[in-house]
Amino acid sequence: MKILKYLFLLLLLSLVALTVFVATQKGVFSVERSKVINSPKATVYNYVNDFRNYEDFESWSVEDPSIKMTFPNKTAGNGASVYFASPDGAGNAITLKTIEGESIQQKMKYDGTEADVNWTFKDTLAGKTKVTWKGTGTMSFLFKIYTALNGGSDKVIGTIYEKSLANIDKNLDYETKTYAVKVNGVVKKVETPYIKQTFTSEISKVNKNARVVIPKLIEFSKSNGLSTNGKPFIIYHTYDATTGLAKVSICLPTNREITTTSGSDILGGKLNGFEAVKTTLTGDYSHANEAIAKTTAYINNEKILPDLSWSHLEILTISKLDVKSPSKLITEIYFPVKPKIAPVVKTPVYTPGTVTGTDTGIEVEAETGTPTTTAPKPVKRKPTPKPAATPATKTPEEEQSEF
Repeated sequence: MKILKYLFLLLLLSLVALTVFVATQKGVFSVERSKVINSPKATVYNYVNDFRNYEDFESWSVEDPSIKMTFPNKTAGNGASVYFASPDGAGNAITLKTIEGESIQQKMKYDGTEADVNWTFKDTLAGKTKVTWKGTGTMSFLFKIYTALNGGSDKVIGTIYEKSLANIDKNLDYETKTYAVKVNGVVKKVETPYIKQTFTSEISKVNKNARVVIPKLIEFSKSNGLSTNGKPFIIYHTYDATTGLAKVSICLPTNREITTTSGSDILGGKLNGFEAVKTTLTGDYSHANEAIAKTTAYINNEKILPDLSWSHLEILTISKLDVKSPSKLITEIYFPVKPKIAPVVKTPVYTPGTVTGTDTGIEVEAETGTPTTTAPKPVKRKPTPKPAATPATKTPEEEQSEF
């Protein structure tokens, strides 16, 4: 009995000693890890910038299925947020500031632990990206105990960062390399009324701008009693690969054409029917240049005459608003072409005053009037009666054809 009492006292003293040790430890931490990701910088940035992807790469979320994430309407860019909960606690993260393609600043809270999180993205050789993930903050008392028993905050948090960065690399390697480009051939696009917002944008930011504009167009259509009549699309009025700029209209097809009030940034319009070479890109939009190159090659090989009055049209059949996985995106690209000219129909005609005893065999093309020669054809002649009061003075050869 005395042995049990001594063991209990020893355990109590150990617990008190641990509590005192933890209480005297600094509650702040600063942890940083870096990794070269085998994907382009824009792709990596966009992936990390969207909180919807965190449940696929954050190691604590991947390894613990009891953690549930809840996403509001805005999950990417400034003001984006996510909420997470598990039997062990709850928390949230919010994006405070972003520099496009360069950095992301976030604030994260979880069960009393708070952290300022910074992501930076740097280009490396061969189109890869160096990602640096740094977190600084204060730990809750329970988290201090946990880290003290498991090698310290740098080891505990650093391990989470290392595993998560490895997951980013693995996920993006699959997502960006799983794609397909198919040139479907010449098709006809029917007339389509729409509402739009038009502006000039960097080509690399068009799809990001579309994710901002499309929800506004949807809300506008609902407020004005319009029904959507298909998937959103982007009209590229100009496309300058040299400057990296394009004039675009982000459009939402509607059931009818409308006229908006003066000063509105959302306008009504109508896309006239046209012929185009259609190409379907399945996968990440970073492969759009390959899709455009294959379409251009097809147009040249088939000797199709392009319509250069505008650039092209892209239908966002499945966009980032629909799915989070880049490999599941579907973009239909339409390059306008001029319709083929119908074959010329040749119609035989006879030239007045040239027929004597047989047809001269002259034909002209109905549209150009260009003469062509055919074999002579016999012509039946009707006899011309002579005037009663005038003696016949002309021979039959001198009579004129009724043609």
